[in-house]
Amino acid sequence: KLMLAVVLAVLEVASGMIPYFMVTQITLAVLNGEVNFKSVAFCCAFVLIGYTGKILFHGLSTTLSHQAAYTILKNIREKLAYALYAQPLGEVLSKPSGEHKTIIVDTVERIEQPMAHIIPELISNVLVSLVMFIYIGLVDWRVAMLAFATIPLGGFFYRGLMRRYVKYYQSYIKANNHMNAMIVEYVNGIETIKAFNHAKDSYDQYTKAVENNRMSKTNFFKKTLWHYSAVMYVMPATLLFVLPGLLFFYMQETISVDALITCLVLSFGLVSPLIMAMNLTDGVAGLKTTLEEVLVILNKPQLNRPLERVQLTDYGLEFKNVTFAYGEDDVLRDVSFKVKFKGMTAIVGSSGSGKSTIGKLIMNFWDVKSGQIKLGGISMDKIPLAQSSQLISYVSQDNFLFDMTIKENIRIGKKNASDLEVVEAAKKASCHEFIMELEGGYDTRVGHAGSRLSGGEKQRIAIARSMLKDSPIVVLDEATAYTDPENEVVIQASINTLVENKSVIVIAHRLSTVKNAKQIIVMDQGQIVSKGRHEDLLTQCGHYNALWHAHVNSELIHSAKEVI
Repeated sequence: KLMLAVVLAVLEVASGMIPYFMVTQITLAVLNGEVNFKSVAFCCAFVLIGYTGKILFHGLSTTLSHQAAYTILKNIREKLAYALYAQPLGEVLSKPSGEHKTIIVDTVERIEQPMAHIIPELISNVLVSLVMFIYIGLVDWRVAMLAFATIPLGGFFYRGLMRRYVKYYQSYIKANNHMNAMIVEYVNGIETIKAFNHAKDSYDQYTKAVENNRMSKTNFFKKTLWHYSAVMYVMPATLLFVLPGLLFFYMQETISVDALITCLVLSFGLVSPLIMAMNLTDGVAGLKTTLEEVLVILNKPQLNRPLERVQLTDYGLEFKNVTFAYGEDDVLRDVSFKVKFKGMTAIVGSSGSGKSTIGKLIMNFWDVKSGQIKLGGISMDKIPLAQSSQLISYVSQDNFLFDMTIKENIRIGKKNASDLEVVEAAKKASCHEFIMELEGGYDTRVGHAGSRLSGGEKQRIAIARSMLKDSPIVVLDEATAYTDPENEVVIQASINTLVENKSVIVIAHRLSTVKNAKQIIVMDQGQIVSKGRHEDLLTQCGHYNALWHAHVNSELIHSAKEVI
C-alpha cells in the first residue's frame, strides 16, 4: 500500500504540473498569433483534467499511505508489547513505567507522519522535479544548468542543518521523554506525596522537567533555524540564475522565444515541488531518532525460549545448582531442591534471603546465571513461554487487576470460560458474596489497578482467576502478607481449595500457615541452609528454630494487642 501510495503521489504531482505546460502552450499561441477558441478550450480542458487528477490522486494516495502507516504503527506497538513480555522482568522494571508509555504511545505516534506523508510526498516531489529538470535540459541544457545552480549551495547549508538537527533533536526528545516519565510518576505517586507532605519536592522535580523540556525545544529551534532558513531561501530560488540567463541568451539570439517561454514557465513549476520536498526533509531526520528509541526496546535481549510445545510426562519441579544475580551481586547461590507433583513445598527465610526470587524464577521472569530449573524433567529454557505460563499459576500479595469488569478480570485465567465457570471460580475463592453486593455485580468495573476494591477483595479475585486457570503448579508468594486477620482466614480457605491435587510452592513469612508442608526449605543469604519437615527442622536447624520462635512471639504480641 505504501509503494502504491508513492506511485499515486507521483501521479498527483505530475497532474499538478499539467497546468504549467498548458500555460506555456497558451502563451506561445498568443505570441505567435495562433489563438483561437478551440485551442484555448483544449488547453483549459487539460488544465481541468490536471487539477481533477491532482485532487483524485492525492485522495487515493493519502488514504493508502494512512492505512499503511497505521498498520505499521499497530505492528510496532504489538512488537514492543511482546518484547516487554519476552524480556527478563528486571529489564522491564529497570525503567519507570512513564518511559515505556512514552515510547509505546508518543514515540511510535511520531512515525505516522513520515510514513503517511513524508515518504510518498517527498519521493513524488523529488521525482517530478527531476523529470522537470530533464525536460528543461532537453529544451536547452544551459538553462537546466542554471536551474540546478542553487542546489549545491542549498546542499551546503542542508548538510550543516542535518549535522545540527540530529544532535539537538535527540537532546529535545530525551528531555521530552524525561518530562513524560516525571508526569506519570507524579500522578501515580500523588497519594504518597500527600501522605508524607512531599508536594513541594515532587512538584519542583516535575517543574524542572517541564522547564528542561521547554529549554531543549527552544534551543533546538535556535540552533537549527538559521541553517533551515538558508536552505529554504537558497535551494528553491531557481529563477535567481534562470531569469537573467534567459534574457542574456535571448539578447545573444541563442535561444528562441518558444524555448524562453517554456523554460521560464517550467522553472516556476520546478520551484513548487522543491519547496515541498525541503519542508519534508526535517521529518526524515527526526525519523532516525524516533526509530532508534523504538529499537532500544526491540533490541534488548529476550528470554531465549522455543516456540514449539514440548511433551511433559509429569509436573515435578527441580532447581539444580541455580545461581542468580539481579546485577553484579548474587542473590541465589548454588540452590538445589526438588518439588514432587501433588505436594506442598514451603520456602521460608528472613527478608532478603532470596525466597521470593525463587518464585519469580519458577515463573520465568528471569534467566538463571548458572544451573538449571527443570519442569517435568525438561529444562525451563527448552519450554515455550506460553506453555510454561499456562502450567503455572502465580499468586502474590500485590496481584494486579485491570480496569475492566470483575468478570473480565477473573476470565483472564481462561479466555473461553463461560459465565457459569467464572461464578464457580468466584465461589471457590470466597468472593461471590461480596461481588453480588456490588451495584453491577460481576459487571462492576474495578478501576485502575483495582482501586475501587479493598486489598482483601482484590486478593480473592486474583485467587479466583488462578482457580479458573486450573494450572497443575501453583506458586503462592506471601499471598496473605498484607491482609487483615478477617480477610486472611477467608483467603487462606480459598488457597486451600486452590491447591488441591496440585504442586504447590508457598513462599511464606507466617510459618504457622506452612508447618504441615511435606517439605520446608529454609533460606538464608541466598543459600539453602536446611530442608525437611517442621518438627525435624525445629530440632535440627537453628535458623529455622529462631524464625519459628520469632513468629510465635509476634503472634502472641498481636493477639495480646487485640485483646487489649
